[in-house]
Amino acid sequence: MDPRLGTAVIVVVGVPAVLIGYIYLTEIVLRLVPERRAGNIRPWLWLAPALMFVGVFLIYPTIGTIIRSFQDKAGTAFAGLSNYAWFFGNPEALVSLRNNVLWVVLLTLFTVGLGMLIALLVDRVRYESVAKSVIFVPLAISMVAAGVIWKFMYAYKSPGLPQVATVNGVLQFFGIDSVPWITVDAAAINTIALIVVMTWMWTGFAMVIISAALKGISAELLEAARVDGATELQVFKGIVFPLLLPTIAVVSTTIVITALKAFDIVYVMTGGQYDTNVIAHLMYQEMFSFGDFGRASALAVILLIAIVPIMFVNINRFRAQEAIR
Repeated sequence: MDPRLGTAVIVVVGVPAVLIGYIYLTEIVLRLVPERRAGNIRPWLWLAPALMFVGVFLIYPTIGTIIRSFQDKAGTAFAGLSNYAWFFGNPEALVSLRNNVLWVVLLTLFTVGLGMLIALLVDRVRYESVAKSVIFVPLAISMVAAGVIWKFMYAYKSPGLPQVATVNGVLQFFGIDSVPWITVDAAAINTIALIVVMTWMWTGFAMVIISAALKGISAELLEAARVDGATELQVFKGIVFPLLLPTIAVVSTTIVITALKAFDIVYVMTGGQYDTNVIAHLMYQEMFSFGDFGRASALAVILLIAIVPIMFVNINRFRAQEAIR
């Protein structure tokens, strides 16, 4: 028998059976506990499996990574802060840090700005659902697939030759010289070209969330402002935008976290060449290309330190919104 069939049976039948058995045993144990204490114990027993998974697959590896970041390449000796000193003193690492800053700033501006603009433009048209679906479709594509698609769209041929790629073909049609996108000759705009790909993917996400918040604004409030003589620009600046700010903040923090973790697009389209490297891809290179798990762990910790505060900001905003409701 194919061993994969046995694995499938275990996953489909065994896992649910174990969960049902755990629930049954939990209730049996609770019957032996005094009733006044059962109410306090039951939540922890129900949470125990989830807490165990979090501990084994998240907390334990995180602690291990932090410890490993203070060790040498072989992991046999304590290296102190040398791995972190390497990061802040290595030109290539600093380029990756600079690119991550560009990703955070530009991806957030492009994605949130376009998402809000599209949400406002399609809010009153009859084909709103169709337009939103078209804009949202790229998010359903994997980042690897998107990278492959845009690598072909950015393809470059020497001047004088027909440009078969979409972007340079359009430029050639309007009499503009083709641009050697994502190559060594265009190092100044390579990172921006990659950010455009991620913007194409995530604009739909920002649009949907902001559009939902826009629908929640009272139509009577907007109509009253218009009756009082306010222009559409004044309505947007004085009413719509302030009411959208909490949602924009949540979307922005989500995009910032996505930008900090950027990897797939860079890996597929440039492999970190031509000054396009980012911290996540540099971590991958140090780990699998150079076998330096100490430096790779240090890079992982740096990413963690950058992301965790933003996650807390996001969580606090969600809690504030829930409290208002």
